[in-house]
Amino acid sequence: MPNIGSNLAEKLTLAGISTPADLMQTGAENAFIRLKTIDKSTCINCLYALEGAIQNVRWHSLTMDRKNELKSFFNSLTL
Repeated sequence: MPNIGSNLAEKLTLAGISTPADLMQTGAENAFIRLKTIDKSTCINCLYALEGAIQNVRWHSLTMDRKNELKSFFNSLTL
């Protein structure tokens, strides 16, 4: 999947997400929450990467609307 390197794949596995189907079923936001419980330093770029992987695009190609939705979600977690 795009955006998923070996380090992120390892963390996803630790979070119980071991296949692309698992990630798609879990969704970017819920996968991010799981990752955040494992690694508190998980940042917004990881959230973008997860969504890009689900959409099968580099995270830079996400629409601005989707990036804004994800940013709002991220900010709601870190307030």
